[in-house]
Amino acid sequence: MTLRERLRGMRLDTTPLRESRDFRLLFVAGTVFYFGAMVSYVAIPYQLYTETGSNFAVGALGIVELVPLLFFGLYGGALADHVDRRRMLIWTAVAQVVLTGVLAANAFAEDPQVWLIYVVGGLHAAASAMQRPSKEALEPRTVRHDQIAAANALSSFGMQIGLLVGPAVGGLLVASVGIGWCFVVDVSGLLVATTLFVVLRPYPHAGETTPPSLQGIGEGIRYAVGRRDLLGTYLVDIAAMLMAMPVVLFPALAADVFARPELLGMLYSAETVGAIAATATSGWASRVHHHGRAVVIAALCYGAAIALMGVAPNLYVAAVLLACAGAADMVSGIFRSTIWNQTIPDGMRGRLAGIEMLSYSVGPLGGQTRAGLVADAWSVRASITSGGILCVVGVAATAAWLRDFWSYDSRTDEHAVAERAAREAAAQPPQP
Repeated sequence: MTLRERLRGMRLDTTPLRESRDFRLLFVAGTVFYFGAMVSYVAIPYQLYTETGSNFAVGALGIVELVPLLFFGLYGGALADHVDRRRMLIWTAVAQVVLTGVLAANAFAEDPQVWLIYVVGGLHAAASAMQRPSKEALEPRTVRHDQIAAANALSSFGMQIGLLVGPAVGGLLVASVGIGWCFVVDVSGLLVATTLFVVLRPYPHAGETTPPSLQGIGEGIRYAVGRRDLLGTYLVDIAAMLMAMPVVLFPALAADVFARPELLGMLYSAETVGAIAATATSGWASRVHHHGRAVVIAALCYGAAIALMGVAPNLYVAAVLLACAGAADMVSGIFRSTIWNQTIPDGMRGRLAGIEMLSYSVGPLGGQTRAGLVADAWSVRASITSGGILCVVGVAATAAWLRDFWSYDSRTDEHAVAERAAREAAAQPPQP
């Protein structure tokens, strides 16, 4: 194979976008959704701070949002395995349109109410948590089984574009025309996403469904814990985020360690830039079958990059290492999603997506707390470097303990084979 062919093979595989109308709709909806959400992500903390002058008031919003995120994530996952997932997307999107509209009206008011921001923030978190399991469960149904890895990469690419561009646009709007217009932009994106959800084709459940209940949620948890390959994906992600999540230390790193506070934005955007670069060159991912090893190796690289960032000689080197960490984290995420979507039965996919939300939420929250405590007790550099080292140790220990996860092969794994056969059977025309 020539170098040119190898480089061509690394390009982002856009086959799902070309071949699947409904995947295109979900891709565009997800991209504009994340873009609008990140515009509001800039506006809400800024509005809280300007209204109260309190950093605690800003941080308290995260606590308000966490409880509904955890509860409704699990319940939304159970609902996604029973009700029409397309309708769940539509109605939860409508709820987010209304709630964001309330934030816009409050921002344009002469005397904005702080309590209303907290109430709407909690309700918005609940609606978002209810929506995500249905989207995660529906997306694999829109593409062929062998296109799932490429679809995961494309969805991540759209999300990262929103994560990169949204905050920049939000900052410009806050500085030029005011906070309220950030919410107007978010509402516009949500309306576009809602319209795209409406025109999706129906995707009825393939078999008998389980009504949402505590018993059904418990069944999903037991399924996740009982499969060591799935358990490995959750534990690796939690280890990486719990031990090596340095975002809370970026202001201190820029201002106190490197004495370059004007370059703080570079630290915040570096990981996203690395993630986009990794996604744009992810064509090779579809040719990898040992997904467990790919997750482990990528997570080890993430921890190593964070550890090195703690001893970086200047902010520019730190930003490059952060970009490497972001690229490694994205590769890990692509293969984790591929394992989930290629092996979890359709009737369990919503509940497992809800459990996935827990791992995404608990790890970063605990990681920010760990980083801050260690930095105060030791130093900023020591907190970052020790976190990266602990990440490497934790991921390596997980791989050594869960050998089924390390040896996972999509061609021979019993769950992957069964799900592939089920999808192929469902795609066959009925016999006369």
